[in-house]
Amino acid sequence: MVIFPGARTTALIWDFDKGLGNLGLKLRIYMVETNGLPNLSSGNTPDIKSLDYGFWAAEVFDKLGLDKAFVAGASFGGLICMKLGIVKPEKIKTAFLLNPGCLQPFSLTFQNLYYNLLPIVKPTEKNVLKFLDKAVFSKPNHQLSEFSEKMLVDYEVFAISRYKDNTQKPYYMGNELAAVKAQTYLLVGDKDLLFPFKKSVENAEKHLTTLKGIEVFANVGHGIETYDKALKYIGDKIKDYH
Repeated sequence: MVIFPGARTTALIWDFDKGLGNLGLKLRIYMVETNGLPNLSSGNTPDIKSLDYGFWAAEVFDKLGLDKAFVAGASFGGLICMKLGIVKPEKIKTAFLLNPGCLQPFSLTFQNLYYNLLPIVKPTEKNVLKFLDKAVFSKPNHQLSEFSEKMLVDYEVFAISRYKDNTQKPYYMGNELAAVKAQTYLLVGDKDLLFPFKKSVENAEKHLTTLKGIEVFANVGHGIETYDKALKYIGDKIKDYH
């Protein structure tokens, strides 16, 4: 399985508290660090509204020696999965979208904007933790261990204050999604402030002709890739793949 992380995150977040073990199967996993996100890349990124991220993802497959694989993308990473599903769908066994950033515009509610901008305006541990509590997790059902939460807070403070983010933000792909030819599952949390789940579900059903299933997780925030039952759901679908 090839994982594409969300904006301002790293693929390593998927394995906080040994989260990938919740897949429940032996699987070779490639945790891709996307160009432009806080990592060792030069920061150069394709135009977000072109298909170039799809061609980039296909090149990643080629460099990894993968003819075909399962793909999973959280938020920004979901958009990359769909771009790949347009330009090289034959490389995808099944795509798993986790609170993706391509099924609707970023929410402009006051609450969402406030908690997202708070750590950007003032990147302190306190403000990052408030953002995580209100937008990313939904405690006590959806949360990390104290140790992992501290690691995530430290990472976010560093990423916001020390890294120049050149990445264009995800956007609602709309009718472009009809060109996706890869089998796709949608996983959403009902407490996602960034991309409220009902609109994502509605647009997935409207545009994705290869949509195989939708799962809504109660009391789960935007950071659904850290939720044990979401990873188990992916593992179960992979086991059933033929």
